[in-house]
Amino acid sequence: MSTDLKTADIALIQRILPHRYPFLLVDKVVDIDGYQNATGIKNVTMNEPHFQGHFPGKPIMPGVTIIEAMAQTAAVMVGTALDMADKNMLVYFMAIDKCKFRRMVVPGDVLELKLETTRGKPGGKVWKFAGVAEVDGEMACEAEFTAMMDLPAA
Repeated sequence: MSTDLKTADIALIQRILPHRYPFLLVDKVVDIDGYQNATGIKNVTMNEPHFQGHFPGKPIMPGVTIIEAMAQTAAVMVGTALDMADKNMLVYFMAIDKCKFRRMVVPGDVLELKLETTRGKPGGKVWKFAGVAEVDGEMACEAEFTAMMDLPAA
């Protein structure tokens, strides 16, 4: 692991990702080690729109949004490493594998999204990641996913 770890605050995240409320699902990314590893932070709050219907009286963060938060963390990691701020990078899911949910995520939780690149290199379009989402050190979700980076022409 590099000693030159980077952090992406919400301003930098918005310069890398095209997502905006209500679909921007990562608040900051810390410990960015090039395009190898990073940890995303998602503060789960009751005012998120999916809690109106999932579920009334028992708000639970939908699993698909947890996986999307992992994917956004991975995109910020790669975008930071490849200096993609303000360059209109888009990322598309290609596959989600080995996904398991272990605990509910509810308002008030702080979701830590720990991502690792398992395949991909600068200049490549297809990347594969392994991720674990945790709350207070307890696993909430794990998944592997493949994404295509639509990088603008140089």
